[in-house]
Amino acid sequence: MSEHAETQISQPSGGKKKKRKGALLFLTLIIVIAAIAWGIYWFLVLRHYENTDDAYVAGNQVQIMSQVPGSVTKVWVENTDFVKKGDVLVTLDKTDAEQSFEKAKTELASSVRQVRQQMINSAQFKANIALRKTALAQAQSDLQRRIPLGNSNLIGREELQHSRDAVASAQAQLDVAVQQYNANQAMILDTSLEQQPAVQQAATAVRNAWLSLQRTQIVSPMTGYVSRRSVQVGAEIGTTTPLMAIVPSSNLWVDANFKETQLAHMRIGQPATIISDIYGDDIEYKGKVIGLDMGTGSAFSLLPAQNATGNWIKVVQRLPVRIELDAQQLEKHPLRIGLSTQVKVDTSNRDGGVLSTQQRTTPAYQSNARELNLTPVDRLIADIIRANAG
Repeated sequence: MSEHAETQISQPSGGKKKKRKGALLFLTLIIVIAAIAWGIYWFLVLRHYENTDDAYVAGNQVQIMSQVPGSVTKVWVENTDFVKKGDVLVTLDKTDAEQSFEKAKTELASSVRQVRQQMINSAQFKANIALRKTALAQAQSDLQRRIPLGNSNLIGREELQHSRDAVASAQAQLDVAVQQYNANQAMILDTSLEQQPAVQQAATAVRNAWLSLQRTQIVSPMTGYVSRRSVQVGAEIGTTTPLMAIVPSSNLWVDANFKETQLAHMRIGQPATIISDIYGDDIEYKGKVIGLDMGTGSAFSLLPAQNATGNWIKVVQRLPVRIELDAQQLEKHPLRIGLSTQVKVDTSNRDGGVLSTQQRTTPAYQSNARELNLTPVDRLIADIIRANAG
């Protein structure tokens, strides 16, 4: 081959090398720029975020138990049923409660009559005192007339002694009448019939029996969904028997278990974003940190780790962080307790505290569904007292 041909072949080869070198330099430049951009983005943004996928939805699980023992006759709900606050969940046999209520009413009527009799006896004892005083005055008058006659030996000593004995007997009878009156007064004093201790005690028994009768209807303390129903018709239950649980669909939160190495800049009030596995990336919940637990999961476990032993291996601990969820988002996209989530907390604002310093001035949760109005039974008690007071 001639030298001219070799020169022509080498020229294209050298051009390709230059192009390749230029492309590599351009690619390297792009990588460097991307690395610098990512570093700046990490420094300005990403380093302020802490992420974890060890996070689960949590909420209130209201354990339903009976306030009175009894036999179950009706179960009104099943798992997954929706119930409102005050709805009847379980009905117990009312026979024993009705019998106890009737007995309490009878005992109240008897107590009223007994106390009324004591009040009448008080007037009788007072009249007896007046009678004994009159008898004593008469005996003393007879004695005073007989003393001069006895001194003049106009009457026998025996008759005079009988007069003295009559005065002593009248005085003793008066003392007995006074003690009877005082003893009766100690029982009734000057209080009204309704305020007498015996009557109030019997009235309290009527209220308790009435409450027990009303509580044979077990109602839901709040609105939610039935879960873990275990009660069956015909079962004998006590006041400590778990019947079911009511799980409200609102007021849920997320317990995010962050590593202890992620907690240095985490504060109460910091915003958070939550993605649940049930909805995926389509739904992003907004939340905020409302508290950091006072112990790690291992510290509060049933069998806490014994790190004082010789066989010790350091394990990075996780601390539960409570994330409050937006109520409107929860209403549109309901969650369930125990669902897995991914949590990202923005720690750039560190004005909040690590631990809460505010004390609650109102109850965290409350329900008046099981509170009973005593007006009907109080009216019944008043009618029983009025009917037996005479």
